[in-house]
Amino acid sequence: MASQRHSGPSSYKVGTMSEKFDCHYCRDPLQGKKYVQKDGRHCCLKCFDKFCANTCVECRKPISADAKEVHYKNRYWHDTCFRCAKCLHPLASETFVSKDGKILCNKCATREDSPRCKGCFKAIVAGDQNVEYKGTIWHKDCFTCSNCKQVIGTGSFFPKGEDFYCVTCHETKFAKHCVKCNKAITSGGITYQDQPWHAECFVCVTCSKKLAGQRFTAVEDQYYCVDCYKNFVAKKCAGCKNPITGFGKGSSVVAYEGQSWHDYCFHCKKCSVNLANKRFVFHNEQVYCPDCAKKL
Repeated sequence: MASQRHSGPSSYKVGTMSEKFDCHYCRDPLQGKKYVQKDGRHCCLKCFDKFCANTCVECRKPISADAKEVHYKNRYWHDTCFRCAKCLHPLASETFVSKDGKILCNKCATREDSPRCKGCFKAIVAGDQNVEYKGTIWHKDCFTCSNCKQVIGTGSFFPKGEDFYCVTCHETKFAKHCVKCNKAITSGGITYQDQPWHAECFVCVTCSKKLAGQRFTAVEDQYYCVDCYKNFVAKKCAGCKNPITGFGKGSSVVAYEGQSWHDYCFHCKKCSVNLANKRFVFHNEQVYCPDCAKKL
């Protein structure tokens, strides 16, 4: 709290003796000389310094009768010794703050109460540009990349434990790289079969449609959307002649002698009984159940 102090003699009087008085201590005559009157006693200046004067807290020397004195809470200083404990600015005629037994000017007291920079450990005072992250604060120019030491300031960064990285260093040290363009994936990437991709790089090889979040089919390390797979890649069912996609109805496939069928299309040519997962006879490129095959 800011405080005022009292200065000058407050419990004694200094003057020139006009009467016949002797010094209370050394008994030297005082008439015509400067003297000090304290507690009803008269003494010479020398004896005052020796027996009566207050001792300066700062320099530990007596505060003589004709010196300017500052006192605060039963402590005394020469006015020239009453200074800020931090910056040594004279405070005899200014307000000050007493904190933990130290006398501080208002500016230094503000710094004492200010938060400390995590980088340089100096106070961050009003007007300083700063960066705050999860309760920790830095001067703007002290917030630097743990790898390249360049100032991050208010720019983008990536935290890693107790360290902080600029975008470039984070990409170099930690970011996954897209298998297609080999550039760092900083956000929004996808993974397929343990391989990382940019969402914009994971596209249909035929029409370039983005496949993230969509159904697709992989054929020999090539990726196709449903429509392109149907139209350009999928085998045609020997029964209905439509593409066999593996999606939805008919996801099970019957293959025989180089031909393929939807499971629901694999039935006897004569009686139409479904033969998926059953015994059948293949005759003249046609499928028959055993009973119908006997009648051929």
